[in-house]
Amino acid sequence: MAILAMADLDLAGKRVLIREDLNVPVKNGKIVNDARIRAALPSIQLALQKGATVMLMSHLGRPKEGVPMEQQPDSKLAPVAAHLSQLLGSEIKVMPQDFSAADSKALKAGSCVMLENVRCNPGESDNADAISQYYASLCDVFVMDAFGTAHRAQGSTHGVAKFAAVASAGPLLKAELDALERALSKPVRPLLAVVGGAKVSSKLQVLESLAKKVDALVVGGGIANTFLAAAGKPVGKSLVEHDMVEQAKRIMAQTHIPLPIDVVVASEFKEDATPTIKGVDDVGADDMILDIGPQSALALTDAIAKAHTILWNGPVGVFEFANFAKGTEAVAKAIAANQGFSIAGGGETITAIEKYGIENDISYISTGGGAFLEFVQGDVLPAVAILEERGN
Repeated sequence: MAILAMADLDLAGKRVLIREDLNVPVKNGKIVNDARIRAALPSIQLALQKGATVMLMSHLGRPKEGVPMEQQPDSKLAPVAAHLSQLLGSEIKVMPQDFSAADSKALKAGSCVMLENVRCNPGESDNADAISQYYASLCDVFVMDAFGTAHRAQGSTHGVAKFAAVASAGPLLKAELDALERALSKPVRPLLAVVGGAKVSSKLQVLESLAKKVDALVVGGGIANTFLAAAGKPVGKSLVEHDMVEQAKRIMAQTHIPLPIDVVVASEFKEDATPTIKGVDDVGADDMILDIGPQSALALTDAIAKAHTILWNGPVGVFEFANFAKGTEAVAKAIAANQGFSIAGGGETITAIEKYGIENDISYISTGGGAFLEFVQGDVLPAVAILEERGN
């Protein structure tokens, strides 16, 4: 990709505006999970080391656009700035909403501040020229580093890159794109993908796209139930999209999809429901499939061990319930043990990675949810496209 990289730029004495994804869970004014903040640290530190005056912008939650921040205190970025200050070892102030280009020029070289929640700004969601030009006026260099928002054409992700004097990709965004390209465009084969989730319909484009690229496609969760139904297997009262069976058959005809040999069923969807292991041909009318069985887990572990590139998105069972978590645990640990290249993305996937303590064993963990899936399914990410355009 012909994208200008922030790491290659001379930033000494420059005003650098960095769009990060610092949208983290906050409870009672405290950060619950700071993974996204920590992921952004290297980019921020690099800009400061290069002698830049750094301005950060991000969104937090779902504030109402155009409504004053005083009326939306839960959307204020103060807790994020405070937490980031601790991590950086220096105070990060949140600027008022009337922060201007003149104010940005008055900042001391080597300082770092944060703009207030961008999604409160009128015109942000519509990618309006006025707000985009305002952002651009604040900086000499714009850096897009928020992969998690790269699929949105908004003022702080796309519009500012049109008008900024220089538009570049930050290290985090660059790393995301490089990892995805390594997995999907230049994979060392065999390439295996694990895609779990509740519904085929929500990941149909992802499944169809991957079917054309992978050597094997493992499906899990409710998605696997629909594929089992497509294969003519009994699924009882499991979560199944019967209207997606024909699409599932079409995907099965395109690539190898190793379906479960055995499954773990229960009579109800409850944490303390009694688990029973059954062969896929023995699922009863009152059974709900909630996990893969031990034989299936062994088969997947073997398939994963033989892969040289792995893309993982989603669990293979209801891993939130201990009685139905063994399948996802087996898959997670098999991917962690694989010596090839692995990339994982999606909220539930990251939760599983943290649950089983394998963060250091996955080659790359994506910070993007929707952006990760849209890239995998072959969609153009607006914030990446404009950086390519500016790079050319």
